[in-house]
Amino acid sequence: MNTRSNFDQSLKELKALQLKMAGEAETAIKNAMLSLLNQDIELAKKVINGDNLIDNLEYEIHEKALMLIARQSPVAKDLRRLHVALRVSSEVERLGDIAVNIAKSTVHIGNEKHVKELIDIPKMMEMALEMVTDAITAFYSEDQELARKCAEKDDQVDEMFGDLVKELLTYIPQNPDFTNQIIQLAFVCRYIERIADHSTNIAENVVYLETGNRFNLNA
Repeated sequence: MNTRSNFDQSLKELKALQLKMAGEAETAIKNAMLSLLNQDIELAKKVINGDNLIDNLEYEIHEKALMLIARQSPVAKDLRRLHVALRVSSEVERLGDIAVNIAKSTVHIGNEKHVKELIDIPKMMEMALEMVTDAITAFYSEDQELARKCAEKDDQVDEMFGDLVKELLTYIPQNPDFTNQIIQLAFVCRYIERIADHSTNIAENVVYLETGNRFNLNA
C-alpha cells in the first residue's frame, strides 16, 4: 500500500471514530432530555457517568490527527481535513458536556411535579438535534450545501429560546416555591440553544473545508 493509500485509510478510520463519538453525543443528549421529561434520575446519572467515553474518544481522535500531521506532512486540503477533524471533535465533546448539564438539571429538579407540562422544550430540542444530525452528515459527506441549510435553522432555535425563557420567568411570581425548577428549566433552554450553536460551528467548518475560507453562517 502506497503512502497516499495509507493516508486515505487513516482518514477513513479517523472519520469512523468521529462518527462513533457523534453518535455517543447524540444518544447522551436524547437520554438527558428523556430523563428530564420522565424525571428519570437513574437515566440522568447514567448520562453524567458516561461522559468519560466521549472525552476518551476526543482524546483518541486528537492523537490520531496529530500523528498524521507529524508523520505524513499533509498539504492543502488534506491538512484542512485534519484541522477540521480536530475542531469538529472539540465541538462534539462540548455537545457531550451539554448532555451532562441537562442531566444535572434533571437531578436538581428531582421528583418535584413540573410547574407546567413540558411541550415546547422538547420541540426546541427536536430542532436542535436535527441540526446536530445535519451538521455531522454534512461533515462526513463534505456537503457544503447541507452545512449551510443546517446553519439556517439556528435563528429559529434562538427565537424559541428567547420566547421560552420569557414565558418561564412569568411563572415565578405565581409559583415562588417552584423557583429552583423554573431556573433549571431556563438553563435547559440555554443548553439546547448552545447545541444549535455548536452544530452551526460544525457546519462552518464544513464550509471552510470545502472552500478554504472562514464564513460566519450566523451572520
